[in-house]
Amino acid sequence: MQFLIGKKVAVLDDVLKGVIVSIDNQTISIKDSDGMVYQYQQKELVLIEEDQYQLSKFSDINNSLLNEKLEEKIPTISNFKKEKNEVILEVDLHINQLIKSTKGMDNFDMLTLQLNTAKRKIEYAISKRISKIIFIHGVGEGVLKSELHYLFGRYPVRFYDASYKKYGLGATEVYVYQNPKS
Repeated sequence: MQFLIGKKVAVLDDVLKGVIVSIDNQTISIKDSDGMVYQYQQKELVLIEEDQYQLSKFSDINNSLLNEKLEEKIPTISNFKKEKNEVILEVDLHINQLIKSTKGMDNFDMLTLQLNTAKRKIEYAISKRISKIIFIHGVGEGVLKSELHYLFGRYPVRFYDASYKKYGLGATEVYVYQNPKS
């Protein structure tokens, strides 16, 4: 792989490609399609043999470092690992899931009902040795979520935002610390 003036190159860790306009030891100056000139180290560049639009992404770049980067898999890390036979309690705190009608209730009454339900479910999980609870609270203005976080502070629990993929921003996952069975 030889870098020569006039050859097309791409930058490894950037979305930039251009033509080599000067070479000074290991520093290579390239000009992009907008006429801007950038300087990079030789190890940061790869030669392009065909125009990008003619090939699938990265297939025109023959660089072992880039191929290694593409092959590296970043493991997804979850805050919780599900064990076999693990019970996860899912509690929907939307008011229409808790009662049939909100007639005659103000916002304070609805919030109190939701928090009392959450409190009962945490205490139930502790008594039945259930280690995970997912509270679906919705997004809204965040009042219920902040009150839930305050409530969780009174119990032996850790809490995180639940899976965004499954619940969006409207749920909190709670891990309940359990004493070992005696």
